[in-house]
Amino acid sequence: MVYENKFMAETKYIIVGRFIDGSAAGVKRGVFLEVRDGCITDIGSAADLSPDADLSVEDLSHCTVLPALVDCSVSLLQSPSVESAVRTAAEEAGPDVKTATLKRHIRYCHGYGVLGLAVDDELPDLMKHCRNEMKAGNIVDIRLSARTGEHRGGTAEDSSSSMQYRRIFLSGNIEGGGQLDPHLDLNDMKASLHRGNAGKTVAVANGVRAVKKALELGCDAIEQGYGMGEENLRKMAADEVLWIPSVVRAKNSLDGSSSGGEVCCRFSQRYVAPGKAIPGAETFWKKVLSEQLEQLRLARRIGVLTAVGTGAGCAGILHGESMVEEIKLFMKAGYSLEEAICCASENGASFFAMNTLGALTVGSRATFLSTRGTVKQLPRKLSYLEGVYVDGLPSRMYRKVPAKSSKKNLF
Repeated sequence: MVYENKFMAETKYIIVGRFIDGSAAGVKRGVFLEVRDGCITDIGSAADLSPDADLSVEDLSHCTVLPALVDCSVSLLQSPSVESAVRTAAEEAGPDVKTATLKRHIRYCHGYGVLGLAVDDELPDLMKHCRNEMKAGNIVDIRLSARTGEHRGGTAEDSSSSMQYRRIFLSGNIEGGGQLDPHLDLNDMKASLHRGNAGKTVAVANGVRAVKKALELGCDAIEQGYGMGEENLRKMAADEVLWIPSVVRAKNSLDGSSSGGEVCCRFSQRYVAPGKAIPGAETFWKKVLSEQLEQLRLARRIGVLTAVGTGAGCAGILHGESMVEEIKLFMKAGYSLEEAICCASENGASFFAMNTLGALTVGSRATFLSTRGTVKQLPRKLSYLEGVYVDGLPSRMYRKVPAKSSKKNLF
């Protein structure tokens, strides 16, 4: 035991070729991360390290390092298949099948460096079966909706790895039209939001009226927000309300609009089987996507805090892989790579109080991703990670192990 404690306390230096810290600051080149007890204790220029010092060094000078990703909108139990029979079977499956599905989707997220998840599933008894995977560094932080927490009883033991949050629906998902639900009792909802202690409230809302109602209720974040308009965006900027735009929903629907979208290719994010096209669907989704990207451009200009949430588990939206697509769409709307990575890591981690994730700064946990190649190859290279690190160590759940070298080989 004494040996183990001494090993864990050892100071380690990680040499990084290109460093994106997740704060939206520019890329740094040739830096070192000093890591002790799983935390970053110093960041500096690799050139300042003495080549003659007897240091424990890991060489990632051939890599780009960036924070682990956070997906602010995930269903771990739903199948992303666009074939209705497959989705129905997943919903009606028994506990053993659902547990296997849960673990599989967690592995998919891990494979793309998504280590933080805000989940809206009914997971009363299934999460305990995945604790071993989470402890091994598979997923660092999962946040469950208050509805799930109520089913789980809310005991200290049950909630040790998952802070609750509320996720309410003021309108349907954009795939179903996104209209304000006429049956909502907003007064009762407002009263319920002030009862209990379920953390922050995320409202799924689309259109001017629904988003306006969400802001009047005092919701902390808006998910989707299609067609909400400039006035609501400016109100969100003033009140520091987070926006989770989920642009990939519209892009995904547009990709499948010229066919029936009956089958989704696992590796391309595109529908590949011919089907009966829905008249007017392609025109509709082009308009929706264009308007959402324009809203995202405006949000960036006026200072709306934004985060990435894909809706993974919805038809055609793949776990893990869709994060790459959403980051690309943020960049298409004018965000720099560094800003988009901040939205996909720090902003979501901060909102959901995922204290072990977020920007890579002195004092933070050394949990990050590494990719080979140049910065210009991001975000595409997020589909081919070189490594996933948790607390300064390569995750045992990831296949690749980055190259290591002695200090003498670095200079």
